[in-house]
Amino acid sequence: QVQLVESGGGVVQAGGSLRLSCAASESFLQINPMAWYRQPPGKQRELVAAITPTDNTHYTDSVKGRFTISRDNTKNTIDLQMNSLLPEDTAVYYCNIFPEIKTRWDSWGQGTQVTVSS
Repeated sequence: QVQLVESGGGVVQAGGSLRLSCAASESFLQINPMAWYRQPPGKQRELVAAITPTDNTHYTDSVKGRFTISRDNTKNTIDLQMNSLLPEDTAVYYCNIFPEIKTRWDSWGQGTQVTVSS
């Protein structure tokens, strides 16, 4: 059972930046398409960005041009650089396999809270 550990969240003013990291085993991150998801308060979890083992990327429309997903092979992490943050980006952010339908129900980590104040 792989352990996914998210970090890097915090409180930031609108227009600010944060960098999230998702740590897991090297082999797990290298063989699986990975994604960042988020769950805003009172809403369902949604896809934010995904990256394949060959570093092809996909972004949901609302974050295109602001967020960048990347892989750091030296630290065995999947990172999410978030710039020009908006209050509507406020959510708990999680990483896991992409697509979500392939995730195990018990594979989700604690997530990391991102709060953007206006």
